[in-house]
Amino acid sequence: MKNATKLGLKLAGVVGVTTYVGSLIGGAIAYKLAMHVTDDQKERGKALSRDENTEIENFWYDKQFKQQWLMQSFDGLNLVATYIPNPHAGGRLAILAHGLNHSREQMVPYARIFMSLGYDVLMPDARAFGDSEGHTIGYGWLDRLDYQRWVAMALEQLGSDVEIVLMGISMGAATVMATSGEPLPHNVRAIIEDSGYASLRAEAKYRISHKFKLPAGLIMPMANRLARSSAGYAFNDGRNLEQAEAGGLPILIIHGTHDQTVPVKNAHLLYDQLTQQKGLYIDAEAGHVEAIRTHPDRYQAVVNEFLTEQVGLLK
Repeated sequence: MKNATKLGLKLAGVVGVTTYVGSLIGGAIAYKLAMHVTDDQKERGKALSRDENTEIENFWYDKQFKQQWLMQSFDGLNLVATYIPNPHAGGRLAILAHGLNHSREQMVPYARIFMSLGYDVLMPDARAFGDSEGHTIGYGWLDRLDYQRWVAMALEQLGSDVEIVLMGISMGAATVMATSGEPLPHNVRAIIEDSGYASLRAEAKYRISHKFKLPAGLIMPMANRLARSSAGYAFNDGRNLEQAEAGGLPILIIHGTHDQTVPVKNAHLLYDQLTQQKGLYIDAEAGHVEAIRTHPDRYQAVVNEFLTEQVGLLK
């Protein structure tokens, strides 16, 4: 009996060590895959952003008069943005935020919408993407502090009366929601999020389970610790719903029913729990960030209606 007990304890120890080692290795792999971007990946993201646009969209963008804005982040990264002035703008600016593994050119289709609605446009490259410095992804959480600075720069460059809308897709949607919970000037009037995740932790667990087919419950604690020590923030920090609620800005929530990257339940969770002025547009035919493609005219109409009728930003 004693021998059986000793054997059981030894086996339990082996299983425990194996589980710990597995979680350590899995967490390290998950952290590396999820958080780090190489220079080659940044270049591929820039090319991908243009390739996903139509020829007409890229032609339109190339013909626009543009300025390059430079800004230094709180942790010393040099960040880059493209500013497109609108000769018909009436003191309104849309600051756009692109998605994961892309660059600012991904936002060209959205820039065209806002230009047609009478807005200037500012399109930053997120840290670790495009022409901005860095190799650690912020997933919207570190980026929220960068977007605070882009807002401040916009006021310096365009005047203290400019009215600002923050709009982002996917990771960029998380960025604008997270930014809205930070101290912002009254100039920021609304946020529009397309295909964003309400919680970075929940999204990370979903991707580990569905994309990498790994046990998220085992891996997440170690990945979280590695992120905290190496990236300066943890997956648990990215509470975008709470940030949007704390900021209280009017929010338009857009999502596709067939989104397999950020499940549509995120949109319903945001809409159900946020108490501020809000709008919801679910495209029944769209996948991840595809609503602008499936019904482009409807997409623009929804954005215009939200800004003019609910927020009061007249064209």
